[in-house]
Amino acid sequence: MAQLPPSETAIRVSELSQTVENTFELRPEGEELKEIGAELGFSSLRKLSFNGRIAPLAGTDWTLTARLGATVVQPCVVTLEPVTTRIDVDVTRHFISTFAYPDEPEVEMPEDDTCEPLGSWIDPGIVMLEALALAAPDYPRKDNAELGQMVYTKPGEAPMTDEDARPFAGLADLKSKLEKGGH
Repeated sequence: MAQLPPSETAIRVSELSQTVENTFELRPEGEELKEIGAELGFSSLRKLSFNGRIAPLAGTDWTLTARLGATVVQPCVVTLEPVTTRIDVDVTRHFISTFAYPDEPEVEMPEDDTCEPLGSWIDPGIVMLEALALAAPDYPRKDNAELGQMVYTKPGEAPMTDEDARPFAGLADLKSKLEKGGH
């Protein structure tokens, strides 16, 4: 009985060619595009494409190289206005048959974060989602958007501003005045 693929985009490793290019092209549209955008927390997602190839690396290992392209709309972290970002990045993943996760609960991240364990399937769709999540801005910001100054105080009292909290700025002004007056 044949094992079913974990997703529509998964490719069985045993069916990959060692001699002919194993290419793929993913272009989600319509409802699938909306679902991906919602899953990643975007206001909207347009023009998502992921094109590449899977090639033998060494022995039983494989390398996925691809180009990710997308237009992402997210709310500005300051104004909540929509911020549109164009993403065009190269993506590389090495699927290693001898890859092993460390047994220790706390481990430093390796410098090469492109290596993953090789299983029975390589799924370009999952790599596309991971790469898109990593490439999208964490804190999108409109041009010239600035945080205003919030001033809180009890009713009837003078509010303290950021300038009031800089005592050495006042001392520098006082020193400057004293030096001018003394000459």
